[in-house]
Amino acid sequence: MSEQTLVLIKPDGVRRGLIGEILGRFERRGLRIRGLKMLRFDVALAERHYAEHVEKPFFPALRDFITSGPVVAVLVEGPEAIQLVRSMMGQTKPSESASGTIRGDLATTTTENVIHGSDSPERARIEREIFFTDSELF
Repeated sequence: MSEQTLVLIKPDGVRRGLIGEILGRFERRGLRIRGLKMLRFDVALAERHYAEHVEKPFFPALRDFITSGPVVAVLVEGPEAIQLVRSMMGQTKPSESASGTIRGDLATTTTENVIHGSDSPERARIEREIFFTDSELF
């Protein structure tokens, strides 16, 4: 079944010039890019996107990181896209990510781990609505 998921290339990935590398990995796996834009998180967007983490002790560092530079938002589509993207991303902690995954190959720390991907169909729908309007999708 074809589904959509949101991917964010985080500020460290943008800063390090990894946009093409990451997008290429998705395209080579047969996923289709339906929407793509560069933006900058402000505090309100960080709190909206990471709402479930706002009260957690690590949130201030996460907020400071995600607002530190531009982010690339990508809506990806394909069969079982959510699970496929998550398996391609690797574990949150780069040291626990297998070689060949995006984080295993490219990330440096748990906070600066290059990429975000929706973790469920419900979350993918919510995140799609946060970052894209229907007119921005192709």
